[in-house]
Amino acid sequence: MRIITLLLISLFFMSCKTEILETKKTQVISTEEMEKNINISLDLWHKAAAEANFDNYFNLMTKDGAFIGTDASENWQNEAFRTFSKPYFDKGKAWSFTAVERNIYVYENQKLAWFDELLNTQMKLCRGSGILKLEDNQWKVAHYVLSITIPNDNVSEVVKLKSDFDNLYSEKLKTKD
Repeated sequence: MRIITLLLISLFFMSCKTEILETKKTQVISTEEMEKNINISLDLWHKAAAEANFDNYFNLMTKDGAFIGTDASENWQNEAFRTFSKPYFDKGKAWSFTAVERNIYVYENQKLAWFDELLNTQMKLCRGSGILKLEDNQWKVAHYVLSITIPNDNVSEVVKLKSDFDNLYSEKLKTKD
């Protein structure tokens, strides 16, 4: 009985020590610090595209990341997006997006965040939104959606401009099934 009691006491102290070590490993980071780190990652991601730095750009995306472009056909998983993007990066001209406004929301587990941003681009103002995932202590883009902003007063004109394409693309999608 004495051996069992000693064994139980030893196990108790070992579990306490393990819990203390685990607690020391887990750093508590403020929301402000997380948002700062997220802003840095997103700014570096956009900077890598502007500088046509292919490796840096894709290292800031998750391996299973997705990029949704402004064209209805642009829904790429990471590998397909790499293939599409490579010629632009190789020419030294990818794209240049600069955030002029950004909102960040961190999930309670502090490993996921989502955001929306208003961007100054070669297409004038655009909207970006997405999801980031914390991987190896770095925030990486897991899903990104780029949209061209259209003033409400101009929607009718834009709809007329794109209606032929949209009709053809819609038919193509119907035959895909």
